[in-house]
Amino acid sequence: MNADYASLTKTITALTAGESDVVALMATIACEVHHADDRFDWTGFYRVVEPGLLKIGPYQGGHGCLTIPFDRGVCGAAARTGQAQLVADVESFSGHIACASSTRAELVLPVWNNAGDLIAVFDIDSDQPDAFRQNDAEALAEILSGVFARQS
Repeated sequence: MNADYASLTKTITALTAGESDVVALMATIACEVHHADDRFDWTGFYRVVEPGLLKIGPYQGGHGCLTIPFDRGVCGAAARTGQAQLVADVESFSGHIACASSTRAELVLPVWNNAGDLIAVFDIDSDQPDAFRQNDAEALAEILSGVFARQS
């Protein structure tokens, strides 16, 4: 089953309305997105906890890396560049960090608050190669901006 992004957007918007706690918002999004699509094997956030360092946040799936520096891996690349990372084959990504040996494809999106500060990256791993498309990145980026743009 592939995600129905229109329905997912409505559900997440309803569930997060009025909520201001960033961790609660992240936990809700991770849960809803993770269960919306069979391609999503690991779904979660890595939070910016100090300059140049991400720490695991709310997530769904197996264990992830506890910390990721901005200069390593797909998550680090998204944080460092501020650009979505759509990786069809993680083995071909220079510097990929293998937090889970089952991961074949990865989609990582930067998460910004309303002041334009990078607060996290949203990471989705798949055990299927070439699992993600540009429409996945665009729809998920829209969901994230709709929720976190109201955060300061």
